[in-house]
Amino acid sequence: MQRFHVSATGHSLNYLPEYVAAWQGFFADENLAVSATVPNPWDLVLSELASGQADAVLGGIWVPAMHFGRGTRYTPFAQVSARAPLAIVGRENADEFDWSRLPGKVMSMKGSNGASIGLFAKLLLKEHGVDPRSVGFVQDLDGLLLSRVFVGGMGDYLLIDYPSALALEAAGGGRVVAPLAIEGGNVPWSVYYAQGESNDERLDTQKRFVRALGRGMDWINQHEAERYREFLATTFPRFDPDLLVGVIDVYRAHGMWTTPRIDPSAYERWQGGIADGHLIDRPIGYPDLIDVRVTDGS
Repeated sequence: MQRFHVSATGHSLNYLPEYVAAWQGFFADENLAVSATVPNPWDLVLSELASGQADAVLGGIWVPAMHFGRGTRYTPFAQVSARAPLAIVGRENADEFDWSRLPGKVMSMKGSNGASIGLFAKLLLKEHGVDPRSVGFVQDLDGLLLSRVFVGGMGDYLLIDYPSALALEAAGGGRVVAPLAIEGGNVPWSVYYAQGESNDERLDTQKRFVRALGRGMDWINQHEAERYREFLATTFPRFDPDLLVGVIDVYRAHGMWTTPRIDPSAYERWQGGIADGHLIDRPIGYPDLIDVRVTDGS
């Protein structure tokens, strides 16, 4: 059995296809023994990749984009989630929310684990005709801390992960006014990337990993979450199992897990958001950044 280690930037519900592929034996069918770590701080994933401890990183595609042409080459080869697993929590009812209300308001969002949340929020504001500069942002802090002070009265909106938003709403701490996993459209939110270009041997390993990952996606889309409630409760013990079942069925219905192939149009959209955030000078062409051989069969 060949070892394949993933260094991940979190342990997240939107990474479910990887966990299911391990649980159902799909990786083993490809002669892969897949393991994962979540280092703290998150950017140690790059150290684990550089040292050879990890075969791939699971995280935001903005990291390979930001490094492109600026030193170390990180090569995305597959995605696990095709939507942002986020939600905006407000104080009004959901039917009262409108993006046009955001100028002059303050939105808090986690920034301690990377740039994706802020980049996506500002991309959506721009797409809805709102100048991001007209909104006040509280960033660079932990999501749990921001959730506590939001409940205590700080700010107007809170942007956090969808499961936590639903849990906060259930506890009376606010209302989910914009479930972005449903309404936010497609972006390659979480991708697998390696360091440098793959030789034939590593390419074969990545293809086997991605085949199993795709089987994990297919399995999830073919099974209602209620049927594997116990596995979910064990894998994500900090959330109520009823909430997990509901969120997964929402994700299934709205294309969170479609294919390991990174969609070119979603990639182009997200590149615009990354460029607007000044992490890259201009959008990077799809085949320039992505190793298309892994999912395109070449």
